[in-house]
Amino acid sequence: METLEALKKRRSIRKYKPEQIKDDELGAIIEAGLYAPTAIGRQPWKFVVLQNQEDLDALTLLNVHFRKAPETMKPYYGAPTVIVVFGDKGDEPFYEYDCTLALGNMMNAAFDLGIGSCWIWGEKQMFETEEGRELMEKWGLSANLGGVGAIALGYPDGDFPEAAPRREGTVIIRK
Repeated sequence: METLEALKKRRSIRKYKPEQIKDDELGAIIEAGLYAPTAIGRQPWKFVVLQNQEDLDALTLLNVHFRKAPETMKPYYGAPTVIVVFGDKGDEPFYEYDCTLALGNMMNAAFDLGIGSCWIWGEKQMFETEEGRELMEKWGLSANLGGVGAIALGYPDGDFPEAAPRREGTVIIRK
């Protein structure tokens, strides 16, 4: 797939088949994240890949509590894989930007492989809570890491949606 075509066609997927993505596909998605650009080449990220139901349930509950949403809410849309991205807070302020680029690379790589993805917000604030820090500790993460974002991954249960028209007036070119 041509890069620009893929960038234009990738859309967020919010309904997934229960089937787990293949290990080689997951490896390619992670590799794309590892090759994201970073400030001064620091690579400040830590990717936590969740595929077991216990961890997915714990993450979902943390997100629901953070949002003060009903416990029936499914913020990760039932995706069989979620990648949570953390960054080294010692690289302030760059870690958030670097980790965001890694998340973007992973979502684009997923689309190229026919895998749906959706950016999930709230991880920064979720992992600043006591409950979030406890989950980080359970996963073996150090306190110097800050949550940046997560992506839900899985095979789409349906077609990739069409892109909405781009807004006009968002680009200024001065020569």
